[in-house]
Parts: sequence; structure tokens; C-alpha cells
Amino acid sequence: MNIVGIDEAGRGPLAGPVVAAAVLLSLDRKLPRNCFKFNDSKKLSREEREELYEVVCENSIARGIGIVSAQEIDELNILQATMKAMTLAMRQLEESLTGKKAEILLIDGNYFRTELEYPFKTIIDGDAISPSIAAASILAKVTRDEIMRNMHEAYPQYNFKQNKGYATLEHRDAIHVHGLCFEHRKSFKLKAEDLTIEMEFD
Repeated sequence: MNIVGIDEAGRGPLAGPVVAAAVLLSLDRKLPRNCFKFNDSKKLSREEREELYEVVCENSIARGIGIVSAQEIDELNILQATMKAMTLAMRQLEESLTGKKAEILLIDGNYFRTELEYPFKTIIDGDAISPSIAAASILAKVTRDEIMRNMHEAYPQYNFKQNKGYATLEHRDAIHVHGLCFEHRKSFKLKAEDLTIEMEFD
């Protein structure tokens, strides 16, 4: 069965895009031993993730990336933006498929809505259960981290290369000093009085 794993990176940060990946692994041959690390992707170092990124690329039949900007997140809300990123990732994967067809989508999490006409199953903590979802998690994370490192060059005052846009104390302090930049999600409101994050889902 041709199983496509789908996962996202960057749903919670205050800045930058949400990125989703879709991966159809090749199961016609034995995967390399280091593929067993897929289900531990959140604990991997940057070097290990980037090594596994190459493993995924070498051992996948097709893959796709979907990127939805901070501005679109503000327009749609983060939930709908995540669904859009996943849909875009799957559409890109479809374009690279030749002679095969995806039969089912496995989605990390407990919610998925799309206009794609595929059967799908959501799996909580799917990246710890499904190699296909874990592979998608690695592609999404490495892709988004690279975007945030490039974004750091334009906005070094927020240290995006380190915090990747997440609500670290350093990042929140930088927002209070410098204000918000173009890449911040304006619908993720920072409450100055207590430095907590208030997320809006319109």
C-alpha cells in the first residue's frame, strides 16, 4: 500500500511560516538502519536531523513541501493555515508521482480537513508511531529551520536562527524592545503585562 505521511513544523511560534511535508517512502527495499531514528526526531540534534533529511530524500518515492506565511496565518488563523500547508505539500507530492498513486494519508495529530480526495487517518503522536509521518516531520522541521536562519539575516535583533520564532524569553524581550517585524504573526498577541501568549482562532 502506498502510504503518505504528513506532518507540520512551526504551528506554535510567534513568527515565520508554518511548514508541512508529505512523504511517500519506498518500502520496496530495506530502509537504512538510521531510519529507526525517525521516531525520535524531536530529540535529534540539528546535524542528525539534516543527515536524516538526506536519508528521507534518498529513500522516498515522492515528497512535497507546503509553506504558509505569517501573513496568511493572520488571515486564515493557524489551524486553517496548517491545513492549507498540508494540502499544498500533498499537491506537490502528487506532481512528482509517476506510475503510482497514494492510497491513504496518515496525518500527525487529531484533526485534518482538506479538499484532497484521499482516505486519511489522523494519529496522535504519529511521528513516534509511523515512519512515514516521522519522515515528514524531519523534512518539515529542517525546511522551516532553514527558512528561519535565513530570516535571521534580515531581522538579527530577534535571534531567529536560535529561537526559530518560538516564544522564548529572549524572543519576547526582543519584541518588547523592538516591536513586531513583518514576519511576526500579529494574531498571536503578546500581553505585555505578564509576557504570556494569547492565541486567537477566529
